[in-house]
Amino acid sequence: MMAPDPEREGFAAFMLRMRARGLGGKALFSAMEMTPRAGFIPSQWNASAWSDRMVPIACGEAIEGCDLQAQVIEALELSSGHRVLEIGTGSGFTAAVMARLAGRVVSLDRYRTLVAEAQSRWEVLGIANAVARHADGIDGLASEGPFDRIVAWAAFDELPRRFVDQLATGGIMICPVGAAEEVQTMMKLVKIGSRFERTDLASVRLQPLVKRASEAI
Repeated sequence: MMAPDPEREGFAAFMLRMRARGLGGKALFSAMEMTPRAGFIPSQWNASAWSDRMVPIACGEAIEGCDLQAQVIEALELSSGHRVLEIGTGSGFTAAVMARLAGRVVSLDRYRTLVAEAQSRWEVLGIANAVARHADGIDGLASEGPFDRIVAWAAFDELPRRFVDQLATGGIMICPVGAAEEVQTMMKLVKIGSRFERTDLASVRLQPLVKRASEAI
């Protein structure tokens, strides 16, 4: 009898959790299954690859549990023509999944190490429509906008109204909003004219956005 595949079992458990919550379409599950999460985290955490808990990565950072990642990506309502801006590359996993669902993903991170490692992982997987840039992302990337979708994995202290102009009409931005030391709200913001229409998705505890890209690593 073949030994069980821990990552396959973990993915199956993840799918069951998502379906129990009424989340997860076929396209999303397919994109995530094609993106082996264990390859995006340190090997000592491979048993937690498909956990709903945060997982430590390089540079003293951590990535969100896969349940939250999946919930956010599904709420972005991605399609093949969309241009996506991601703030917080992390390990590169979410950008890799989004690249399978969208047209192009530009991902920003303040750590050079994370940018380089993510780009390398995408190349191994043959993902050519994602690019990582070394930047803090606190003001987005106006020079390359507007984007159809924007997602941030670090918290704004207030509603990011300055991002309205970086979204296409009807575009969606998802980001956590709230004080650094408190529970924050992951919000879905849909651009209607010159304002946002808000839907709250989840309560989270994520790091705040930090101004200035790290020069150290």
